[in-house]
Amino acid sequence: MKTSWRSASLVASAAAVLALTTACGQEGGTSSVGSQNVGATAAAGGYGGVGSGLGTDTSPSPTASSTAIGQGNLGAQSASAGKLQVSANPEIGDVLTDATGLTLYRFDEDTAEPPKSNCNGDCATAWPPVPADDASAGAGIDKALLGEVTRADGTKQLTIAGWPAYRYAKDTKAGDLTGQGVGGKWYALAPTGKKASVASLPGLSTRNDPSLGEIVVDKNGMTVYRFAKDKAWPEPVSNCNGACLEKWPVVAPVSSNDTKGVQKKGLMSFTRSDGVKQQTVNCSPIYTFAADKKPGDTNGQGVGGTWYAVRPDGKMVGVSDK
Repeated sequence: MKTSWRSASLVASAAAVLALTTACGQEGGTSSVGSQNVGATAAAGGYGGVGSGLGTDTSPSPTASSTAIGQGNLGAQSASAGKLQVSANPEIGDVLTDATGLTLYRFDEDTAEPPKSNCNGDCATAWPPVPADDASAGAGIDKALLGEVTRADGTKQLTIAGWPAYRYAKDTKAGDLTGQGVGGKWYALAPTGKKASVASLPGLSTRNDPSLGEIVVDKNGMTVYRFAKDKAWPEPVSNCNGACLEKWPVVAPVSSNDTKGVQKKGLMSFTRSDGVKQQTVNCSPIYTFAADKKPGDTNGQGVGGTWYAVRPDGKMVGVSDK
């Protein structure tokens, strides 16, 4: 359903108010708008490079005889992937992991069409290829993207959209991303087979903040806020105008199909008094904060006692429900 809000006064007829209330509160509203351990060879530049900021690896290039990998970790790195999972990361978006939560990576010197792994020899120590056997698609993963490629040693390696998948030996627990950006050629896999990035995030989604709990973020992974002085009923009204908008930019309209984890009820856009279209969650206008410089920042929380991060149901974090 497409819903657009017309400027209306509170003296509108009871029928018009009823229509607005129904549109704002109903469900489903949309906006208007045998495995070998593998690692990069020194020649390939896959070791010791500076990462993208999530993990910087400055250790010397490992060799098959010198890499310090515990036998327990070696076994884990060689294990079957099991049911693949999607893990949301505030800095690089959705990341593909194996059933134990270990991050899966791709190598820029490989090819997807046709699938081919170019990570062999000493590469085997740092970047274990993920076995193709027993790998399956979990929630949010298109099983049609899963495949396999025969490696030089005859083993079968899992591919995602054609890209051979690897683990990183220095990732020792679920959620580790120490391989991200290593050598400028190793990157975490997104569920689509592309390099994980915030560009892969939906228009609106959620993330678990260690202090605030589950909160809404925009397509760039930036925290979304509400202004306590705004109104949601009988129609959305923004009271942040002029200079306020320089600090609190509006979130542009987002299709309900381009959201994940956000309540659909009252998820729509409206036209502001300045003619700009703005997105709402549960009919409440939403914004980002100019002082948040990177995904994961929540500098706007509680500012002026009127600005708060948004929960998936559209309520303000830290404001008691009344």
